[in-house]
Amino acid sequence: MNGNNRLSAAETAAIFAALSQETRLEAYRLLLRYQPFGLAAGDISRLLAVPHNTLSTHMSLLQSAGLVRSRREGRSIIFAANPVRLAAAEAFLDQGRARPRKASSTTQSQATTFPRKRSEEDLNRKRYNVLVLCTGNTARSIMAEAILNREGQGRFHAYSAGSSPKSKPHPNGLELLGDLGYDTRGLRSKSWMEFAEPGAPKMDFIITVCDRAAGEACPHWPGHPLVAHWGIPDPASVAGPVEEKHAAFQEAYRQLMNRLTAFLNLPFDDLSLSDLKIRLAEIGQMEGATEMTVTGRAA
Repeated sequence: MNGNNRLSAAETAAIFAALSQETRLEAYRLLLRYQPFGLAAGDISRLLAVPHNTLSTHMSLLQSAGLVRSRREGRSIIFAANPVRLAAAEAFLDQGRARPRKASSTTQSQATTFPRKRSEEDLNRKRYNVLVLCTGNTARSIMAEAILNREGQGRFHAYSAGSSPKSKPHPNGLELLGDLGYDTRGLRSKSWMEFAEPGAPKMDFIITVCDRAAGEACPHWPGHPLVAHWGIPDPASVAGPVEEKHAAFQEAYRQLMNRLTAFLNLPFDDLSLSDLKIRLAEIGQMEGATEMTVTGRAA
């Protein structure tokens, strides 16, 4: 790319050539949904049902075109989309396009006065309640509650609780959420017994994010919700310098975001109950899963 960030015709052609193959296009679309943290190579392979060696070739081509960036985290290679590159290619095409005439003030006023009405399909879509559990309800479950309530866009209402809740959420988790633009004022640590009492919201899904909570005897949940275990390491257990603690919370957030994004993109209306259980279990085994999640046994 030249110094003024404009692409040449050759660079633009390379970008569209990289996206002209179905698997690469689907991989790039998948990574756009997982912005900004990206996905591990193994998770991309699993979600797209593409063999690892085949995926590696496709990701190399996307990287060569500048559409994807990669980084190493431990033993995993994490890929993230670079949407700026695609935007630059679109700008190249736009350079030759005739500019539309400026709308009149009357037209602009009408456009702002009459917002798009919600479609009947939007209004009739089922809403889901999700309860996320861990032992202390201070870090992972709190972050998951915040993520799902924002990313679910009204179709999902998330709650969190713990079997032995602490007095308040972990400050590092609240700080991270605040830095990412979440409203943390309503987040609190609470007992899971609140959701087993008469009058409590009926849950559609129960998700445990720590191995200890998954192994405990749970209360009776009204409505027979689907239960899944998505164990990930506890960031609050990391000891050491402040930087390492913050990094642990960032990694936990990334793993939760990846799982919840996959969850939100499930075709709920098209899946049978048994298929939905399988898909939930597959999400739990995404990169970073605890041994209990993968094998069903504690480490």
